[in-house]
Amino acid sequence: MMHLRAVGSLSLRNFRKISTTVGVRNAEAAVASTAEKLTIPVPEGTEKPANPKLVSIVDSIATLNLLEVSELSGLLKKKLNLPDAALMPAGFGAGFAAPAAAPVDEEEAAPKVVKTTFKVKLVKFDDKQKVALIKEVKNLLEGMNLVQAKKFVESAPTIVKEDIPKEEAEKLKEAFTKVGAVIEIE
Repeated sequence: MMHLRAVGSLSLRNFRKISTTVGVRNAEAAVASTAEKLTIPVPEGTEKPANPKLVSIVDSIATLNLLEVSELSGLLKKKLNLPDAALMPAGFGAGFAAPAAAPVDEEEAAPKVVKTTFKVKLVKFDDKQKVALIKEVKNLLEGMNLVQAKKFVESAPTIVKEDIPKEEAEKLKEAFTKVGAVIEIE
């Protein structure tokens, strides 16, 4: 850069020449730095080289077992705020080959699922004990009056309660069975 004294002694014409030359040099430097960042496109019909970072990630994922893949999937859904039931595009898994897994014990391969919520279903009832069943339904199910309880019993098979713990389901089954109902716990 030029000092102010030098600028003061220059004519306006010379100043323009110098500033233009400095500007050209800066432009040439900018072009040179952008040329380093640009990559030459791959010719059509040839395979594009894979990103080494992505290749290492794919290699790491390929070594995971099914439980680890499931855990990874859950973590990615949580991190990326994805819905639980994402739709897979048609044909996504058609060409995908999973790596051969080492033999695993049957207990490890299929983890036991413990059911925590149950559904109580009124399948049928004894016509002779219909009145007692209607009264029991009215007493055990909140918010039902006698007319609603009668319609509910007559609409059998129907679901009495859903998403309840096993203890509560067993209590309902026992109470309704005493008054002639056939109950299923699902």
